[in-house]
Amino acid sequence: MSAIQAPARIAGIPLKKLLTKTATFIVVALIFGWVYAWASPRVFPKDVRAGFGYGMVHGALMPMALPSLVMGKDVDIFDSNNSGRGYKLGYIVGINVCGLIFFGSVFWRPTRKNQSHQLR
Repeated sequence: MSAIQAPARIAGIPLKKLLTKTATFIVVALIFGWVYAWASPRVFPKDVRAGFGYGMVHGALMPMALPSLVMGKDVDIFDSNNSGRGYKLGYIVGINVCGLIFFGSVFWRPTRKNQSHQLR
């Protein structure tokens, strides 16, 4: 019998890596929920007709509302008192800029850039 034992795996992923990713996900979700709870009262004014600028902010914050929505809180993600097309365009721009920053940072690999310089 071998004294060395293979690390535990779940669905082919080492248990330690799975627990680390799960803990990271929970911490990020809690931070997003906290940021959204802090920002929401400040960016959803009751007596102001939301225009392009508010649409951008609401669109950028919308992904952060997901943890609160999953936990059963009914949070605002869209202002019904808006200026129409301008607000909706701002909302779309906000979502896309937020996605570009988030996914751009996730998929950006600085080592690839350095490797291309080494090939010259």
